[in-house]
Amino acid sequence: MPAAFALQALLLGLLAGLPAPAQAARPMVTDDARVVDPQSCQMESWVRREHGRTELWALPGCNATGNLELTVGGALRNEGSTHLSARVLQGKTLLRPLQTNDWGWGLVVGTVQELHAGNGREWYAYAPISHSLADDRLVLHLNLGWAREQGSRAGRASWGLGSETQLGTRSWLVAEAFGRGSETPQLQLGVRYWLVPERVQIDTTYGNRADGGQRWLSIGLRLLSPAWLR
Repeated sequence: MPAAFALQALLLGLLAGLPAPAQAARPMVTDDARVVDPQSCQMESWVRREHGRTELWALPGCNATGNLELTVGGALRNEGSTHLSARVLQGKTLLRPLQTNDWGWGLVVGTVQELHAGNGREWYAYAPISHSLADDRLVLHLNLGWAREQGSRAGRASWGLGSETQLGTRSWLVAEAFGRGSETPQLQLGVRYWLVPERVQIDTTYGNRADGGQRWLSIGLRLLSPAWLR
């Protein structure tokens, strides 16, 4: 487990001073029409546990230009032994920034390589669309996209529906449904909480496939910082 401990040490070290993001992100799979603040970075990390498997994810991202968020990261997976299981490279830009009591949308293009999967690398693109209501106390999200496996050359439509509802000054309830092609949709419900407002956020979720066949729990940490890429 040395690699897992090294990654955990890195995440703890980042608490002392790594850069930061915008907003919705963790713990939602459904994306939002926001990017990391200009000249800033973020670190999103989480542990996901389901039957027979544990995953540890780390996804650092930065916005050096003002409207292009680049994310590079990956995952460690433990199914009896620990190994690097996935690598992610993604770019995200906004075509209409989300404003309070208004709507916005953007474009995301990326690739994920499943290192121990037969189909290898997958390419994907989707449009995140968000609508703010009640002075940002309720924000709705819609994702529409397409994914293509390099090995099989099979393409599938992807979608996501999600919501963020403010519970208190520092806490939010998140709920979503998402899926691909003809696969059974997956559902997730969770809570996020700001330990340090706009700087350190924790979250937890419970998810399941709509037919009850794939339950999971996750715990996440999100780190934010002021602009520093100047």
